[in-house]
Amino acid sequence: MMEEAAELETDAQDVAQSVRDYYGKTLQSNADLKTSACCSAEAMPPHLRGLLAKLHPEVKDRFYGCGSPIPLALEGATVLDLGCGSGRDVYLLSALVGERGRAIGVDMTAQQLDVAERHRAFHARAFGYAHCNVEFKLGDLSDLAALGVDDTSVDVVISNCVLNLVSDKPRAFAEILRVLKPGGELYFSDVFVDRRLPRELLADPVLVGECLAGALYVEDFRRLLAGLGIVDTRMCARGPVALNDPVVERRVGFAHFESITWRVFKLPLEDRCEDYGQVATYLGTLANSPHRFVLDDHHLFEVDKPLRVCGNTADMLAATRYARHFKLQGDKSCHFGLFDCGPGTARVATLGGETPCC
Repeated sequence: MMEEAAELETDAQDVAQSVRDYYGKTLQSNADLKTSACCSAEAMPPHLRGLLAKLHPEVKDRFYGCGSPIPLALEGATVLDLGCGSGRDVYLLSALVGERGRAIGVDMTAQQLDVAERHRAFHARAFGYAHCNVEFKLGDLSDLAALGVDDTSVDVVISNCVLNLVSDKPRAFAEILRVLKPGGELYFSDVFVDRRLPRELLADPVLVGECLAGALYVEDFRRLLAGLGIVDTRMCARGPVALNDPVVERRVGFAHFESITWRVFKLPLEDRCEDYGQVATYLGTLANSPHRFVLDDHHLFEVDKPLRVCGNTADMLAATRYARHFKLQGDKSCHFGLFDCGPGTARVATLGGETPCC
């Protein structure tokens, strides 16, 4: 048992060093990547593309994310970006939370954070702020306590193609839930795979750095969060990851990789969608989404159009920062059995103001 623990610890240290070397030394820009896990700016919602144009070119060039996991309703919020790299998403968040809000970036690669740190004043001027509202922390994503991130201190946690790089994923997700406020949200994009991968792939620094070797099997992700008390996770968007490099294809072409964006709430939800006769109506009051709101891949709320929802979905809207943007009718005093709640058409995941770019 002790030998196994020591071996796992060695693996974790090796992976961490591979990540630091790959993102700190090997990659000089996102043009050096060997897969399609990272998305282009053109796939972003229009309001984010407008903000992106204000960011420093070096910050954008050193970005290696796989989606656009930036939700709506962030004004005045405290948002934590895990694996912030050069700070691209942190600076987008800086503009969205406003000068009263706070954007915190955490990363394990000093070279990436050096890029982020030296452009703080540039972005404060770009957004017309008297004071910079961002903070960067160097350290382990799975030990936020050591970085001074307090219990229930964060409204939203985002992560952009980074959690796959963390060796101790159960600890990382437990830390996320610790720092989130009740009703807080984890909204993240990452690479997932359709099977459990051989452990020896972690010895390949390219496969680790390209976010493939550490990709979670989707069902293991579901089980992991269920073990932490999160029994209802919502998929928002998904898309295939192309293995553009022939060497990478030979090594892991047997598996199917996807970039997936998830929405997770820190709420006491039921493990099945139950029907209580509740109805939700979107009021159209979210900035940058006046016509519709996409909660997940099977909930598209059009403005002023009542939509029957399960008890979990009602709670996701009523017990979070989205509450003031919805009219909820009904409670849980009368139960009608299971709710027919499942993924609808692909169209749902491609509409709305916060569309991820997977």
